[in-house]
Amino acid sequence: MAWIYLSIAIVFEIGFALGTNATQGFTRLWPSVFTLLAAAGGIFTLSLALRTLDVGVGYTVWTGVGSIGTVLLGALIYKERITVPKLVSFAAIIGGIVLLKLSAGV
Repeated sequence: MAWIYLSIAIVFEIGFALGTNATQGFTRLWPSVFTLLAAAGGIFTLSLALRTLDVGVGYTVWTGVGSIGTVLLGALIYKERITVPKLVSFAAIIGGIVLLKLSAGV
């Protein structure tokens, strides 16, 4: 169940990151409301996941996968470029996450 909570937290994390860009410095009401709710949802569901997972594993996976999702969706939504160094970095993050999951034993 912890990994399900963590997956939900990651979705919220991506929404928070993308929403922050859309707020334009928290000057736009509805993107700001969305962003704050996504942040709260992410922290709440992360806390549920951390009941079982080690904080080092849970937090690292949360931020790592959240970062990858944010970059990929940022490319689609905001037309940001994905370069070869970014792709190599993604591979390193994914490799680290796989190793963390395997070492967590949960």
